[in-house]
Amino acid sequence: MIFSLPIEAKNVLEKFTMMGFKIYLVGGAVRDLLMGKEVKDWDFTTDAKPDEILKVFPEGFYDNKFGTVGIPSKHLRDEVMEITTMRKEGDYQDHRHPLEITWTDKIKEDLARRDFTVNAIALNSSEVIVDPYNGQQDIKNKIIKAVGEPNTRFKEDALRLIRAVRLTAQLGFKIDPKTFAAIKQNAYLLKEVADERIRDELFKMLASDNAYEGILKLRQLGILQIILPEVEACFGIIQQGPKHDRVYDIGEHSLLTLKHTPSKNPLVRFAALLHDIGKVKTVKTDSSGNVTFYNHDLVGGKLILTIAKRFNLSKKQTDKLYRLIRFHMFTVTEEQTDSAIRRFIKNVGLENIEDIMAVRVGDRLGGGTQTETSWRTEKFKERIKKVLKKPFSISDLKINGKDVMKILKIKPGPKVGEILQKLFEEVLKDSSKNSREYLTKKIEQLN
Repeated sequence: MIFSLPIEAKNVLEKFTMMGFKIYLVGGAVRDLLMGKEVKDWDFTTDAKPDEILKVFPEGFYDNKFGTVGIPSKHLRDEVMEITTMRKEGDYQDHRHPLEITWTDKIKEDLARRDFTVNAIALNSSEVIVDPYNGQQDIKNKIIKAVGEPNTRFKEDALRLIRAVRLTAQLGFKIDPKTFAAIKQNAYLLKEVADERIRDELFKMLASDNAYEGILKLRQLGILQIILPEVEACFGIIQQGPKHDRVYDIGEHSLLTLKHTPSKNPLVRFAALLHDIGKVKTVKTDSSGNVTFYNHDLVGGKLILTIAKRFNLSKKQTDKLYRLIRFHMFTVTEEQTDSAIRRFIKNVGLENIEDIMAVRVGDRLGGGTQTETSWRTEKFKERIKKVLKKPFSISDLKINGKDVMKILKIKPGPKVGEILQKLFEEVLKDSSKNSREYLTKKIEQLN
C-alpha cells in the first residue's frame, strides 16, 4: 500500500533515518491513513532520546517526563507534531501514571504499552508496517480490541474505558466481546479519573456521527451512571396520562432528543441530552393520573450549573448550556407580542437562538412527533427576524441625550436618562414612533 504523506511528516521520517535513528509514525495517524481518513494528529516514536530529538529539530520543545518533544508545524493545520522516545512502562499508580518509564529501541515493546490494536500499528520511513497485534485486521473488521489483556490495559489508564466507546462512535466500529466485558467490569475505575479528562472524551464522542450510539453504549457498559448520574436517573420515569398524546420514558426520550438534534456542536448536543434532567426532581401524578413536571426547566437549569462546574466548563460554555436548558420550554403562539419575543431573545441570547431551535427539533422528534417543526414555530422564527430589525436599546433611538438636553435646555443629569427610558419603552410597544419628529415632540411633552 502506498501512503500519501505530507511533506512535513516525510521530513521527520527522513531526518531521523539520515541521522541513524529508528523512526516510526504511530497511533491514530497510521490508523487513519489505513482507513483513508484525514489525519489530525501526527505522532512519531523513535529510539532517539529527547536531547537527541532536539538536536535534529532545535525548534522543538520538551517539558515532560514521558520523552515527548513537540515540533511546531506550519502547514499541518498549524498544529504540533509530537515525537516520543520509544519506551516501556512499569506498574501504574492512580490508574493513570506509570511508576517507572524506561527507554527502549524496540518498536514492538513500545507498541505493547498502547491502548487498542487499531492504535498499535507503526509505519517506518520505508513505509513498512509493523503490526504485532493484528490491528489492520481489526480495522478491516471494524473492531476495537484492547492490546493484550484488557483488564490490565484498563487498570493502567482508566480513561481508556470511555476512550474505547468514543472510538466506536467516531469510527463506526464495535467493541470486541472480551474488551467489552472488561470495560463493564472495570467501569468503576472512572470514579478516580479527573472530570476534565472525561469531559474531553465525552465531547469528542458528542461531536461524532454516532453520538447517540455512543451514549447508548456508555449506558450498556455502566459508565453513564458514573459520569452523568443525572441522565441515568431519568430512566424509569414515564411521561403518561390523559393529557399526554404519547407515553415515553424520559431517559429514552433524552437519548432520542440527542439523536435527532440537527446541530453538530457538541455543547448543543450535550444540552439536548441534558434538557429534561429537571424532571427527576419535579415528577408528580395529579388526581386524574396525569404525570406532571412543573418547573422542570428551572430545576434543570440549576442542575446544569452543578454539572458545568464538575466538568470545569468555561464561563461562556456554562452560560450557553444553562440558557439552552433553562429556556427550552419557550412558548410559541400567534398572540405573542413584540415585547414577549424580545424577552425570549434576551433570555436565550441572540447568539443561541439557532441552537435552541435545534434542541426544539430534537425534542419534538425525540418525543415521537413526525415533523421537525410546526407552522407556529416557523411563524415564531419570522417574528424574531422582524423584531430584530426594531430597536433593542436606547442607543437605537433616533434621538440621544444631547438632543434631550438641547430641547429642554437642561444640563447632564438623571432626568436625561429617565426621559430616554420613557421614550424607549414607548418605541418598544410601537416601532413606528421611532422618528426624530415624533420623539422631539414627545420630549417637549414630558418636560
